[in-house]
Amino acid sequence: MKTHLPLKVAIASLSLAVLAGCSSMGGGQDGSSQYGDGSNTSSTGADGGGVKATGLGEKTNRFGVKVDYDGIPLERTIYFAFDSDRIGEEYSDMLYSHAEYLKAHMDAKVTLKGHTDERGTREYNMALSERRANSVKKFMMIMDVPANQISVVGYGEEVPAVRGNTEEQYAKNRRVILSY
Repeated sequence: MKTHLPLKVAIASLSLAVLAGCSSMGGGQDGSSQYGDGSNTSSTGADGGGVKATGLGEKTNRFGVKVDYDGIPLERTIYFAFDSDRIGEEYSDMLYSHAEYLKAHMDAKVTLKGHTDERGTREYNMALSERRANSVKKFMMIMDVPANQISVVGYGEEVPAVRGNTEEQYAKNRRVILSY
């Protein structure tokens, strides 16, 4: 039975809310309780159609997410709060866009690369980075992306986006990157 996209979007949104309620949101290993701001946002397109041009060669898809000339969403990084694998709601449209692309291109594969900041033990960070990548994989699978199109890698703290020890720098390292 085929499910219509609005129903799938509602189901995925509900799943995000459930995952948010079940995820580890407690303090870190040091007892702290800091959270990142997750400042990446995207808006939902109103046209309900495919890709459309927005000027100067830019294109957006039906979710209002910018895409490249192949239709792959340009936004490919999800940031996480401290000690959390919960996907923020602000990433829904971006993830819907990636799922739609993968379903339309069955030969395409994506690698979900999980990362953490440097706080915590090496083992803890490896596990957390993998949990983050797996939470994105679960979301994609809820949107009917076949598991064989998705691979997961946890890098822990080993590949920082930026170096430093401020909260702003730590927040840039707590991420999952979708790599095609």
